[in-house]
Amino acid sequence: MLSMKTLCRRGTALCLTALMLCTAALAAEPAEKDRTAQRLEDLEFLYQTVLVENHPNAFANTPEAEFQALKKDIESRLETADDAAFLLDLMRLTALVGDSHTSINGIGNLAEHLTYYPLSMTLRDGAWYIATVPAERKTALGRKVTAVNGHSMGEILETFTPLFSADNAVIAARRYRQYCQLADMYVYLGLAKAGDPIVLSLDSGGPLTLAPVDYAALRSMKLAYLSDRIPQEPSTAQRDAYYFAEPLTDSTFYIQYNTCSEAEDLSMAEFAARVEALLHAGSYRRILLDLRYNGGGSDGVIWPLFEVLRSAMNGGTELVGLIGPATFSSALINAVEIQEMGGVLVGESAGGSVCHFGAVRGFSLPNSGIRGQLSSKYIDLNTLLDAGAGRGVEALEPDVTIPQTIADTLAGKDTPVDWLLLHPERLTQKSYPDAPLTRGRFVGELYEAANSPAVTADVPPFKDSFGIEWYLPALTWAKESGIAQGGADGMFSAARQLTWQEAAVFMVRALEGTSPAAVRTQALPAALTVTPGNRDAVTAAWRWGLLPRNADFTEGPTRAHGLAMAQSLSKLLNP
Repeated sequence: MLSMKTLCRRGTALCLTALMLCTAALAAEPAEKDRTAQRLEDLEFLYQTVLVENHPNAFANTPEAEFQALKKDIESRLETADDAAFLLDLMRLTALVGDSHTSINGIGNLAEHLTYYPLSMTLRDGAWYIATVPAERKTALGRKVTAVNGHSMGEILETFTPLFSADNAVIAARRYRQYCQLADMYVYLGLAKAGDPIVLSLDSGGPLTLAPVDYAALRSMKLAYLSDRIPQEPSTAQRDAYYFAEPLTDSTFYIQYNTCSEAEDLSMAEFAARVEALLHAGSYRRILLDLRYNGGGSDGVIWPLFEVLRSAMNGGTELVGLIGPATFSSALINAVEIQEMGGVLVGESAGGSVCHFGAVRGFSLPNSGIRGQLSSKYIDLNTLLDAGAGRGVEALEPDVTIPQTIADTLAGKDTPVDWLLLHPERLTQKSYPDAPLTRGRFVGELYEAANSPAVTADVPPFKDSFGIEWYLPALTWAKESGIAQGGADGMFSAARQLTWQEAAVFMVRALEGTSPAAVRTQALPAALTVTPGNRDAVTAAWRWGLLPRNADFTEGPTRAHGLAMAQSLSKLLNP
């Protein structure tokens, strides 16, 4: 197992010597007369072949005219720009896509030709802290950074963000953390002059001034690390394993899932079986599934474990997912699936966005050999999962925000986990009252209004049921009772937004055999259109007061409308 100190130092080393991790070697140095032509070819290949022709929608976030203007500006500097500036130009062009998965990975190519500040920073609870400095400046470790060269940290992030392929502010901040030591970036962005020191304003102890050094000097420099001040590690520190599980207390079981891949020596099915055996051997009220260190892979890998957790939840165990800025890509999808199961997310906003481009594939520029990665499709969780409804290209927020603090980090404590151990009460998801009301969610609410009658089906009721949804018993009930039969193809489309007409039909069917009294005499609102197939149900639902009186029926119902309708139904079912 890797210690927290080792992991922190490893993270710092990755930042300070990231360029050692080259994804591709530079092509042979071209003849001077050919450099401009080769750069132009690389630029054209990146723009036309990679972005325009192969990205699912390169102009989804930025008008094509802005791409063209920047491309023209880059072309004007092809002869004069040094290799670092040209690479940063390519990064900036790619970043216009606004896609965290589509990026240029060529910084590593120029490792020995760039300059660095002997520095790294860490972000904790919205503030930046010194994490690495030259050994003789170690008193600055742990100090909060308020400005760089007179620019506030907010201004610094705003200036750096155009260089980073990022679809939300969380991932942009993570990428600044990765490159905050790269002097060439500050020079390129006009935040520093080449060869000049950088001045960091600190909350106490005076400013920190650091001169840039070359790669060789950085490699030989004696550095001081904030991680060396950590006296111990929490039991939930990141392990050097794809996944592992153990009890935290008699009532809390902990699972850490670090990569969406299967370990060669332990398949996910075998791991899930071990977890199941451990859960059966104990009596746990809560399971913590930690995705805070997971940067992605394949989102389907975890499903054998989800099935075990679904069974535990059916027995009354609470599932809590832990997320943070490093939760990304497929791990982000898994986090939303935890919410789809009825679990609660705790921690900090994820680096991944709810809806995002993904399913990456690599590419290489023809002359420089600089490599990158490109998304091949748009993953719209807004339409795939009830938990994603109404949420777009935005960082996934936890239901309960508990940020890791710098004080707890230095004390070797895990802030969110410690908070959870001190709060055993059952947690609830954020309500998102204005989110679209999905068919699956509304059937789940009707089921609760009907006092959640027992169901016996052993298989998902519809072909497109995942089998882990919190409303799965409700779907079975709805199908068995004739409330919702799905389509002729056996599909239900649980994540599709409900229509007012469908709501009326479902509620009236749920009241079959009863004779509710009419509470309204007003005519149906003109916007509440009906067809011969649903006219009677819509009319009855309106007359019985099940449909809200003042809703905007030109728009689909929201979650708030769904709860109100379910409450009205409950009063009729349980007079």
